[in-house]
Amino acid sequence: MASSNSLMDSLFQRSLEDLIKGIRLQLLGESSFISKSLEEIRREIKLTDLSTKSIALQKLSYLAALHGVDMSWAAFHAVEVMSSSRFSDKRIGYHAIAQSFNDQTPVLLLITNQLRKDLNSSNVYEVSLALECLSRIGTEDLARDLTSEVFTLLGSSKAFVKKKAIGVVLRVFDKYPDAVKVCFKRLVENLESSDPQILSAVVGVFCELTTKDPRSYLPLAPEFYKILVDSRNNWVLIKVLKIFAKLASIEPRLAKKVADPICEQMRRNVGKSLMFECIRTVVSSLSDQETALKLAVAKTREFLVDDDPNLKYLGLHALSIVAPKHLWAVLENKEAVVKALSDEDSNVKLEALHLLMAMVNEDNVSETSRILLNYALKSDPLFCNEIIESILLACSRNSYEIIVDFDWYLSLLGEMARIPHCQRGQEIEHQLIDIGTRVKDARLELVRISRALLIDPALLGNQFLHPILSAAAWASGEYVEFSKTPHEIAEALLQPRTSLLPPPIRAIYIHSAFKVLVFCLGMYFSAEEPTSSPMVQECTSSASSAVNGFTDKSISSLVNMIELGLCSLSGTLSVEVQERAKNVLGFIGMIKHDITEKVTAQGSETEPSRAVAFMKDVFSEEVGPVSSNAQEKVPLPDGLDLKENLEDLQEICREFLEPVVESNSNSLSSSDKISFSVGKLRIRDQQEASSSSSTPLESTSLLAEHRKRHGLYYLSSQKSDNHNDSNGNNNNNTTPNEYPPANEISTDSFNPKKKMNQSKPRPVVVKLDEGDEFKMKPDSSSKDEPLSRAIQTALMGKGKEKEREKEDNHERDLDSGIKEQSSRREKSKKKKKNGEKSNKHRSRRRRDEEASSTKPVEIPDFLL
Repeated sequence: MASSNSLMDSLFQRSLEDLIKGIRLQLLGESSFISKSLEEIRREIKLTDLSTKSIALQKLSYLAALHGVDMSWAAFHAVEVMSSSRFSDKRIGYHAIAQSFNDQTPVLLLITNQLRKDLNSSNVYEVSLALECLSRIGTEDLARDLTSEVFTLLGSSKAFVKKKAIGVVLRVFDKYPDAVKVCFKRLVENLESSDPQILSAVVGVFCELTTKDPRSYLPLAPEFYKILVDSRNNWVLIKVLKIFAKLASIEPRLAKKVADPICEQMRRNVGKSLMFECIRTVVSSLSDQETALKLAVAKTREFLVDDDPNLKYLGLHALSIVAPKHLWAVLENKEAVVKALSDEDSNVKLEALHLLMAMVNEDNVSETSRILLNYALKSDPLFCNEIIESILLACSRNSYEIIVDFDWYLSLLGEMARIPHCQRGQEIEHQLIDIGTRVKDARLELVRISRALLIDPALLGNQFLHPILSAAAWASGEYVEFSKTPHEIAEALLQPRTSLLPPPIRAIYIHSAFKVLVFCLGMYFSAEEPTSSPMVQECTSSASSAVNGFTDKSISSLVNMIELGLCSLSGTLSVEVQERAKNVLGFIGMIKHDITEKVTAQGSETEPSRAVAFMKDVFSEEVGPVSSNAQEKVPLPDGLDLKENLEDLQEICREFLEPVVESNSNSLSSSDKISFSVGKLRIRDQQEASSSSSTPLESTSLLAEHRKRHGLYYLSSQKSDNHNDSNGNNNNNTTPNEYPPANEISTDSFNPKKKMNQSKPRPVVVKLDEGDEFKMKPDSSSKDEPLSRAIQTALMGKGKEKEREKEDNHERDLDSGIKEQSSRREKSKKKKKNGEKSNKHRSRRRRDEEASSTKPVEIPDFLL
């Protein structure tokens, strides 16, 4: 009965083609159809008939590949199908195993004997299946058990088998480094093969191996050099060039040797792919060879003028590699680089932009930045933010070394905030604060730019500009002594539309308003002459009854305005905002009743004046820059045990670390801040931002209309004034007609020339110690890799090992003799001399071991 059921199932079994057609016919119930098919497959795969089982496994493999169905439960059935004598069934089994098996598959060890049997088969196609499967799922155990079979196949007379065996060696060496002792010599012998397929396969394997540890393969440079000279296969030559690019970086004499053959290849009419690989090898690893470099730059120019955007991109990419060491190569092609900035292809534009910023110096940074900002106004949001980021990176490198006029650069940062598509608020925020802490002479302009940003309510609705407003608020409070209108700044910090800001930034606004209040009260209570502040010099010219430029009426108005603005915040849901508001209100309550009392003739002070003087001293300490790795320099206290793994802490604090999005539309949590990178930039509609127009002229007209409609929310001093006020805010609203378009950039701007005459010397930029720059830790993972040591041993031979053993034995005998001799001397001298000599021999042995691990063999003779 069971046999009849099996026969019926096999006769009416649906094939893979039937399954695919059935899925395509399902418009709505695809998941239910797949579930029914899986039940059918589970029933069929348990049958004893291998044909039925193989078809079921084939259908399961399709569902797993395209629909993500789990097929780990059928691992044993895949092994059964793999052992079939029919090639069609065997192929299905091998495909399923390669697709679903991993290092943790329980039945993985069951396929070892079958793999060995198929590797020794006379059917080359069965051998091919076994080799392909081993290259996909090979583990340490499989590689160890099948090394002898792979070694045999490396010497096979059939090219179809040999080239696949060569490819498997890469997996075997990676999983089982001891296989190098068996297979490496035969692998090297294949470098002399006349068969182009075998030569291509073995060169590809060595190309991958040299990527991990090129030093170990330096002794094979003569073989690679011969292939470079004799081969005419573009694919093989490309791989050999990749190998020499790695080897030449660690052996300078090799660069001189291979430069001539590479130049010969470039002079021939070779394919574009090979030509580009020659260019990349020269500009990346042979840049010290003048003749080769000039030829590579000349060939790069052919890529730049080509109409194909792919070739144009490759030419720009080659220039970007050579630019750090040889900027002249970029300057020679500056016309093509500037022209590529207006290309339709986005990748070409990005490469051209990066090269353009590489040519920027202190002479042309102003002109280039303004032209690029004008171009950003006409670009799509993605490229617009790329331009802004490139300008920020170029101007801030090496502590703003190319910036001579920081007043201009701060105005430029203010203009960036006015660009409709600007989404680099965090980077601009960092530089505004960084310049304020590092450059003292720029603080007056920083306060002016901050004021222009704070008084514009149109910027408050753009969430991407919130970090910039945070920096502007901090600078306005920290350096309020440079402000000419502190009352206006306090009004801007507490205007009603600040409710659009997230709580952390509102807290900064409140604290800055507190600093402004303390400064004004300090000047009001002070009896000194107003000579230290530009604001005081401005205010005392016409007010005879004022004390230091502040009258009783102006101070009372300021205090009442701050108190009124903070009263509504004392009951907010944000704890930080509520606490800061109550602190300021408490301070105002302490001094409000006695606000008109002054310093007495006898010099005694009132309580409000003493409180103001105390707070002024608190805020008087200057904030300076901090190194990025300053925390790492703090010594660890004795007795403090820090766990390396903080997963326990993460589990404990999971509920506090997970971001929570509030539903209140008027307040944004800190988790709502969105950071953008080059690869993950997403453009979103900014519905609340009134600065989302395409040009500054449209933005100005919309802002004027917005003022008429919502005049209640604007500052009293701004209702009747133009947006371009007398304080210089017109610098922040540059019209696009003021600068030439980007495609008309003057290429003469990038020619080296004398520095411009500066009306004032460059301000002092505070620089920190060497730890200010972030440094990548050296990657030492390749030093102790078992595969590298195995390769070095295979190339060095046994003679070198015996010599090293002999030297070690000699040193041990010497150490024992020294110890025996020193034991007869006095105890104190014995300890001293024995320690010195043992240290000497230890250091000598350590040097020899390091030399043997880093220098595998002597340099080949043909390099000398």
